[in-house]
Amino acid sequence: MTRLCADSARRLLLALGSAALLVLAPATGLAQPAPGASTATAASAASTPAGAGAANPGSIPMPARAAQQQPAAGNPYGLGPMWQHGDFVARTVLVILVLMSLASWYVIVSKLLEQSWIARQGRRVADGFWRAADVSAASAALPATSPFRHIADAALQASSRHEGLHARVELADWMDMCLLRATDKVQRRLSSGLSLLATVGSTSPFIGLFGTVWGIYHALTAIGVAGQASIDRVAGPVGEALIMTAMGLAAAVPAVLGYNWLLRRNVVLLGDVRDFSSELQAVMLSSQQAR
Repeated sequence: MTRLCADSARRLLLALGSAALLVLAPATGLAQPAPGASTATAASAASTPAGAGAANPGSIPMPARAAQQQPAAGNPYGLGPMWQHGDFVARTVLVILVLMSLASWYVIVSKLLEQSWIARQGRRVADGFWRAADVSAASAALPATSPFRHIADAALQASSRHEGLHARVELADWMDMCLLRATDKVQRRLSSGLSLLATVGSTSPFIGLFGTVWGIYHALTAIGVAGQASIDRVAGPVGEALIMTAMGLAAAVPAVLGYNWLLRRNVVLLGDVRDFSSELQAVMLSSQQAR
């Protein structure tokens, strides 16, 4: 039994050894050079100067050196190449979209600053305007460009001009008409520039879509000229079309969001202005009746 097990183990080891030799035989054959090749290699090594390797230890093979010396290629499908290789229509569309985006951002920033300043003026009026001795002194304390100053001056002018033919109109109706006119003027001032945002938000996507259609037209033209739809033929025009689409959306989205945000803030500010106008009308009518 023991001898049988030993024979089986010996046969198994012989089989494993044979399999290992079969697996390693190709690699061994590739690793061992031919006799002629070894002789040629030895002869070339003997003919090479002994100090060549030491004299140029940092030598780099030619393919690696060429790969290191070759400059890195830039993106041939960016904005710069599109501007250089684009035609008049593509450049015009790109300039229009950039100008529309800049104009919308200018309106958004300027209107935010103006609204913040008017909100500070409203807090100033709520704190100190009604503590003055009369309306004239309180109005003179406000800045000349303040909308509350404009309404207060309108109320004073309405009181002084209530004479002649104007005197035939009831003082309350006359005062209400003058203050309503001044409030509408403040509303037009706050709404200035919002029409530009609405125009940019509604038209810039279509302008970008026109640039997209123009780029696709160039791509189809390139395919027709080449006779085959290869990537290098259509990558430039298609990339130009996608850039135009992105530019149109980049101009439209901030304009629409800015328009809605500024419109909401204008509603709040106009509410404060109308409240101030109503209170001022009541004060002016009480003063006239006291006289």
